[in-house]
Amino acid sequence: MTDIPRRAVSRTARLASLPIGFAGRAAWGFGKKVTGLANEVITTEVQQRTAEHLFKVLGQLKGGAMKMGQALSVFEAALPEEIAGPYRAALTKLQEAAPPLPAATVHKVLAEELGPQWRRKFKELDDSPAAAASIGQVHRAVWKDGREVAVKIQYPGAGPALVADLNQLARFAGLFKVIQPGLDVKPLVTELRERVAEELDYRLEATTQKAFAKAYADDEEILVPNVVAYSDKVLVTEWVDGVPLAQVIDSGAPADRDLAGLRMATLHFSAPTRAGLLHADPHPGNFRLMEDSRLAVLDFGAVARMPDGHMEPVGRITRLALEGRAAEVLDGLRAEGFISGDVDVDADELLEYVRPLLDPVAAEEFQFTRAWLRGEAARLGNPRGPAFQFGKQLNLPPSYLMLHRVTLGSIGVLCQLEAKAPYRAVVRRWLPGFASPAAPSRTH
Repeated sequence: MTDIPRRAVSRTARLASLPIGFAGRAAWGFGKKVTGLANEVITTEVQQRTAEHLFKVLGQLKGGAMKMGQALSVFEAALPEEIAGPYRAALTKLQEAAPPLPAATVHKVLAEELGPQWRRKFKELDDSPAAAASIGQVHRAVWKDGREVAVKIQYPGAGPALVADLNQLARFAGLFKVIQPGLDVKPLVTELRERVAEELDYRLEATTQKAFAKAYADDEEILVPNVVAYSDKVLVTEWVDGVPLAQVIDSGAPADRDLAGLRMATLHFSAPTRAGLLHADPHPGNFRLMEDSRLAVLDFGAVARMPDGHMEPVGRITRLALEGRAAEVLDGLRAEGFISGDVDVDADELLEYVRPLLDPVAAEEFQFTRAWLRGEAARLGNPRGPAFQFGKQLNLPPSYLMLHRVTLGSIGVLCQLEAKAPYRAVVRRWLPGFASPAAPSRTH
């Protein structure tokens, strides 16, 4: 058996090696310091060695470690290239990180979830998984009516392993600052931990996927596979072929990169209006670019429920900032809780802080690049910089946490794609408050 609990001891040991390894590298750095090497050299070398070790450990594990690696992968574009290189190498192997479940275990889960006569539901089932994820693996099959289907099977014991990994990673959160000084992963780990129950609930995922499929039925841009059958730990959906987004990122033609970026933006901004939901896991492994130019969305384990659509203040305050109306931007952000009532903030400094972040929608067309993201990460994350100091006066209201995280993740993927597209038109169409002061928040 290769289920997660039986590997618990080795998993814990690998995760525990993270701070021990860092301590060794810090001591190594101190030794170099004694020899007179420059501070910057030591910092870069320690940073790079720590990154390589961190990504290697995350890349060897499923469960929460893999979930964490996937969540962080969307920020890879913001890292310096010498750090991003080993990160990309580890993440490329992430999907094949651990041995697949034996066929006997797969059959046992199917019998428990679909009944003792489960074989009658399939014409064919490939016992070798077509893909692996953090809490389950996917098998290709043919349903009894002849449809090709994807059968997602949850690893036995995935829940406890996921919680244990995330609890341990939360204790090591400070290590991630070695990779990127401005990176705070604690809120990310906390959110992942809070959403464990939803991710493990395949019945809830099936309901969510049905809602998305209904909202995007016969759509010319977005494809959501239909749900065929489901239980607590098995989810059967229609099979989708297409080019994995990771492959488009790695070797796609510029036209495919641009198209994928446009489709990603369309999904992000249109789903709250069309489905009352926000797809909250923009990891490249969850998407395929189809031959007919649609973007296929494959995983709905993580979503945010937005029954009233996108938050109107986001569009309105963005528009005011682009129009240079500093005082109104200040009032709007204060009203939404981004600035506490007793904090005295200069409106012009605030506008100077937020305005570069809005470049993607300032012009009719914009190209996301790793260089642009690294520049913004450096501007906002440098503890000695004025933007970092100014940012400490701002809050992130709880109601915006998920939207903020998903938007950042989507931007990370767009920068990996280096995608050029008319993002302003997408925002103008789907984001309430952006087009004009009179734009309705949402039509029910």
